[in-house]
Order: sequence, then structure tokens, then C-alpha cells
Amino acid sequence: MSSSKLILITGVSSGFGRALALEALQVGHRVVGTVRSEQARQDFAALHPANAIGRVLDVTDFAAIDTLVADIEANIGAIDVLVNNAGYGHEGILEESSLDEMRRQFEVNVFGPVAMTKAVLPFMRTRRRGHILNITSMGGFITMPGIAYYCGSKFALEGISEVLGKEVSAFGIHVTAVAPGSFRTDWAGRSMARTERSIADYDALFDPIRSAREAKSGKQLGDPVKAARAMLAVIGSEQPPAHLLLGSDALGLVRAKLEAMEEEIARWEDVSRSTDG
Repeated sequence: MSSSKLILITGVSSGFGRALALEALQVGHRVVGTVRSEQARQDFAALHPANAIGRVLDVTDFAAIDTLVADIEANIGAIDVLVNNAGYGHEGILEESSLDEMRRQFEVNVFGPVAMTKAVLPFMRTRRRGHILNITSMGGFITMPGIAYYCGSKFALEGISEVLGKEVSAFGIHVTAVAPGSFRTDWAGRSMARTERSIADYDALFDPIRSAREAKSGKQLGDPVKAARAMLAVIGSEQPPAHLLLGSDALGLVRAKLEAMEEEIARWEDVSRSTDG
């Protein structure tokens, strides 16, 4: 293709990262994909003899991130696009879930993407071009019982992405937060960390939610390949969005949330205004 880019994607072993890497390679982009093991690196590199470059990385190893990005820039090429995809979901009632579980969730889902972003920004800023995609979630807009830590991490990444976009727009750098709904990935299956149940008071609320999520895993409406194609369309756009929802379920749920918020704001408007001067 005439506009081939070098795309750095974290977490290309499965899910959105794998789908995006495959679609990007198919249309002629070069992809550096990060994985967690040497075998996974070899498997990824085998996808294309020249354009698939695998690198082993734990996105919570912040020192290794700077080394990786510098090596790519020096020996592979200028990074045109960073896709912060690596992440996982934690499921558990807040009162039952440890603070260590929360720290781990934020280290992977928030600190990792921020560290990756900080590593690529000096190069993109010098070139006055670049695009950063942060894979968030509809759970960065809407909430449901049992995924407080996950939603918290995605709300954080949505906000960080929006602020960053305003900070770097003058340098020709775009930032897009991509918020998928329910897709046929491993998010609700192999990739999800689940806290053991311990407080019976929450059984009636949460047990049906956990059972329904497990039963639905692998049968969700969203197609990861179509999500990848949507992301490639964003990457190819001259004016990409700051936020992109993926999936009709995400559209419906986020719109309903915004309507409910507007109604609540209006209902309490007099109290809100009463605190002025």
C-alpha cells in the first residue's frame, strides 16, 4: 500500500491486538508486536518474513519499555502509530477484592500504556507527527457491579487520553481512545482475573452477573476482525476522533448513560448553582 506505516502494538498474542496486527500486515503495514514469551515472539514473527517483528515485553517493566522503543527507533524505523492494547479484566465485588488486585489492574491497564506513551512521545514530537491509540472499553464510560477496578482503570485511561490529545495536538500527534463493547475475545474467559466470592450479602446481585458473563464468553456480538478494520480506518484518517466506540451495544449503553446523566444534572441543577458566590 502507498501509505505503509510502522505500527507498535502491545499484546499481540490474542484478542484485539492479534486481530489488528493481522489486518495491518495484510494491507502492507509493518508491525512490531509485543508478547510475553519467546515462543509467542517466534509465533508472531512467523506471520510475515519481513513485516512482523516480535518483541518480548511486560508492560509493567517500565525500564524495559524505554529500551525497547529506543531500539525500534534506531534499528527498525520511526514509529508512526502506537497501539496500547495490552491489558486484562479484573472481576470482583469491591469489598471482596484486595488492594493488591487493584494495583495490578492499574499497573497493566493504566501505568503500562502511560509508560509506553511517554517513551514514544519524544520521537513523535520531534517528527511532528504520530498517532496513539489507547484501547479502553465501554467500561470507561458505563459501569456494572463486579468490575470496579476494571472500570476505574478504563475511566482513567479515557481521561488521560483526552488530556494528552489536547497537549500534543499542536505537534501533529493524534490520540484516540478506542472503546469496544462486548467482542469475541478472551477478555471474559482466559484473560480475566476473578476474585473468590466471600460475602454472602452480594450473592443475589453478583452471582447471576458472573454466571451470565461466563456463559456469554465467546458468543458476544462483536467481531474482532471488524474492530481491527475500524481501527485501521481511524489510523488512516487525517482527522481521527478523540473517542471511538465500537459495537452497537457500546453505542446503546453509552447513550443511555449520557441521557441519564443529563436528567440527573437537570434535576439537581438548582443545588449545583446554589454554591456560587
